[in-house]
Amino acid sequence: MIHPHTYIHPDAKLAENVKVDPFSVIHQDVEIGAGTWIGSNVTIMQGVRIGKDCRVFPGAVIGAEPQDLKYKGENTRVEIGDSTTIREFVTIHRGTSDRWKTSVGNNCLIMAYSHIAHDCCVGNNCIMSNNSQMAGHVVMADYAWIAGFSAVHQFVKIGQHAFIAGGSLVRKDVPPYIKAVRNPLSYGGVNSVGLKRRGFSIEKINQILDIYRIIYNKGLNTTKALEYIEEEMPASDERDEIISFIRESERGIVKRYTKTEAEDE
Repeated sequence: MIHPHTYIHPDAKLAENVKVDPFSVIHQDVEIGAGTWIGSNVTIMQGVRIGKDCRVFPGAVIGAEPQDLKYKGENTRVEIGDSTTIREFVTIHRGTSDRWKTSVGNNCLIMAYSHIAHDCCVGNNCIMSNNSQMAGHVVMADYAWIAGFSAVHQFVKIGQHAFIAGGSLVRKDVPPYIKAVRNPLSYGGVNSVGLKRRGFSIEKINQILDIYRIIYNKGLNTTKALEYIEEEMPASDERDEIISFIRESERGIVKRYTKTEAEDE
């Protein structure tokens, strides 16, 4: 159902059962999949692809030009998967010539007032809580969760199943399966509650705990810790994911929390 008080460009492609509420604007070169609902006062700009059964709440702007001085008008996109919810006043910007697109996966929840900048890649089943701000080129892996009022620095990588506490400033990469907490942002243990909810066995969770005890508690530098893990820990998908993530990190990973002198007083 398309409300008569909407504007849809003739070149936009909407599946037959897409519902668009009044006062929304859909520009050219847009494709929207079956069962998706577009709320009122939504703006969907050129180059956007939205999958099936998504919900876009009032005031959202998807596909605006990137806030990047290097952008010269190249033909880029925003791609959003199936069954993703985008709440009120979320903004998602198109890519640049770096990746040519900004992408959000399936079954994600992007809460109100959040921002996803150019060339970001958000995986499947991710959550960004209210007012989360993501600068350009960020990669957020599957099942990661950013709590509210957090800001993620450009080029940061967030590993799968990681949890970032509310109000965080994320300057370093956040390895998979951990909780990142405090200020400055630091390792706060394994995200065991989230892993249990997603069906990880106690044995798997304990192996992940053992790996991170070596990385953060054994007193080894990162290179030596990873070598020790490869030699001493049994092989598993989780072990290999952690090792690969840390070795490929360009910004470095969050560190173990250490008290400041002020906190000791």
